[in-house]
Amino acid sequence: MSTIVGRSARPRVARRALLTVRVVDGLQSITADPGGTALFFDVDGVLAPIVERPEDARVPTPTRRALEALRDRYALVACVTGRPSEVARGIVGVEGLTYVGEHGLELDPDARDWAERIHGFAVEVPWSDIEVKPLSVAFHYRTAPDPDAARRELEPVAAGALDLGFRSRWGRMVLEVLPPVEASKGTAVRRLLEQSGLRRALYAGDDTTDLDGFAALDGLDAAVRVAVVSAEGPAELGERADVIVGSTESFRELIEQL
Repeated sequence: MSTIVGRSARPRVARRALLTVRVVDGLQSITADPGGTALFFDVDGVLAPIVERPEDARVPTPTRRALEALRDRYALVACVTGRPSEVARGIVGVEGLTYVGEHGLELDPDARDWAERIHGFAVEVPWSDIEVKPLSVAFHYRTAPDPDAARRELEPVAAGALDLGFRSRWGRMVLEVLPPVEASKGTAVRRLLEQSGLRRALYAGDDTTDLDGFAALDGLDAAVRVAVVSAEGPAELGERADVIVGSTESFRELIEQL
């Protein structure tokens, strides 16, 4: 049995007999006005299950069908992700959505000024699993025999990045090195909301960077924050969430009801 828990919840009849769902009042107000609502989703760990090799990630077919239905009902459906947007488009496999990549860096022209220096920094790091993105780099350690030891090995890399004026950020089994610009999933969400004029939104995430997305919903007429929780994710994400689910499959069951 899957369980989705929302704060200040009230029971709702589920489409599937084995699914127990409790939803917050804000979620009901969102579903009542899809034409005035934006939906923001992280990709890895929310729409696509986490896999050992990032290049193997794919959104399952049932989730794609759910996204297609949401695209046709809601004013805006956006994937806000750490992946480059074109990579995310391939992983999700649904046209007609808005894709914003690299944690919002793609929307900041100043980020491009730092890309060459960051790539040069990465070349000098003797690490086996480096993901070079157009504007940043990611040092993955999910496949390391001892992840704790691997993180300790990467700590000097994070410090070295800061010494060179870059930003460094830890995520789920990954260290990212980024340009020192004020760009995040939160800035991306706020820009899309401003452009669309929408005042109702749902944001779903699973990692530290999604806290910025949660914060970007503050002050809206209706806002729902969904956490896909795991042992790897930050405890604060669940604490800030209105709705908590325990897997990408449970999240798909949730969005099938929107």
